[in-house]
Amino acid sequence: MRIITLTDETKGNILEKLLKRSPNQYTQYESIVAEIIDSVKKDKDKAVFELTKKFDKWDINELNIKVTKQEIKDAYSKVDQKLIDILKEAAANIAEFHKKQLHESWITTKEDGSILGQKITPIECVGAYAPGGKAFYPSSVLMNIIPAKVAGVPKIVLATPASLNGNVHPVTLVASDIAGVDEIYKIGGAQAIAAMAFGTQSVPKVDKITGPGNIFVALAKKACFGYVGIDSIAGPSEILVIANENANPRYVAADLLSQAEHDELASAILITTSRELATKVSDEVDKFVKVLTRKEIIQKSLDNYGYILVADSIEDAVATANDIASEHLEIMTKNPYEVMTKIKNAGAIFIGENSSEPLGDYFAGPNHILPTNGTARFFSPLNVDDFIKRTSIISYSREALEKVHDKIEYFAKQEELTAHANSIHVRFENE
Repeated sequence: MRIITLTDETKGNILEKLLKRSPNQYTQYESIVAEIIDSVKKDKDKAVFELTKKFDKWDINELNIKVTKQEIKDAYSKVDQKLIDILKEAAANIAEFHKKQLHESWITTKEDGSILGQKITPIECVGAYAPGGKAFYPSSVLMNIIPAKVAGVPKIVLATPASLNGNVHPVTLVASDIAGVDEIYKIGGAQAIAAMAFGTQSVPKVDKITGPGNIFVALAKKACFGYVGIDSIAGPSEILVIANENANPRYVAADLLSQAEHDELASAILITTSRELATKVSDEVDKFVKVLTRKEIIQKSLDNYGYILVADSIEDAVATANDIASEHLEIMTKNPYEVMTKIKNAGAIFIGENSSEPLGDYFAGPNHILPTNGTARFFSPLNVDDFIKRTSIISYSREALEKVHDKIEYFAKQEELTAHANSIHVRFENE
């Protein structure tokens, strides 16, 4: 990996390069996605079937678009029991963590008869998306569906592409069943997002769509936002490690590569105060790349977006980490908890040498669907709040309103909204 001295100039160049990976930069695909969405809006099932045959190369129709209970039952016999047990344990951890995020409705009253409150209501129907075909990610299935289930969403549907013979990967089906999905549809790409956003004869319209996907899925979610809610527009995976001379260079190298293997646009960055550690990590990276199965993808990722930055101080390292706002942030320093308190922007923080990023991807419980491309400055991980709505409750007695009606009328008149003022005034016009 390249080793660079951290300066304002190098930081600025890296930030500029990282932002170019955002789905917002791939405008050349927007017209294609728009055509797909318009086609599904207009022709519904007909368009979904034609697009699936075109892109996924299998004969889909209204009879086989939906996964049957028998297909799910058969999937269990095709998946190793050890993996099934691990999926169930991971699901329990994810559910336990997300239950701590639950909110309750509340009401507060005053002596003058005024009542204020907040009503918590689960979203009625949620659509989750899971990549399929060449890739399958049962961990993302768990992370998408379980928070919605914990939030109390009455109906959760999953869209995922099928293979050439019209079958969904059995591990995806098992993970979906364990997570508690209600319906599964064998469709993928932008057409799947459009089908869930607008509804077809076979696919129900949902209120919100969550889950990762390729650039066409990301742009389709962006285009459908407003017709439905979305979690985020996901970009390539990222990891940033802050380490000093206390860190184990082999651990650091292994963790950087855990994200670089996702795709050629993934970024892996180490910021360290030790040039000696920087050299050792770079050497360890070279050793690992030679033996890892996805070495071509890893090498391209590192060539494009891999950096080892040598900082003058931990303070400079932290400031740079906050500017990058990485999806995953590992801290391997002598006092990692002290460093953690200074981190403002990160999707998930992993503290100490035994908290490797894949722990969060698969098993610990916190959600691994995280903000990317610097959006951790204003976005949060997928959580229970993404699947609920808050409704304000307001009730005033006449006594309570009488005390403040003139102030409200005055306020409204200052905005030149006389009808607003009048709706309060008419209640006291005879006094």
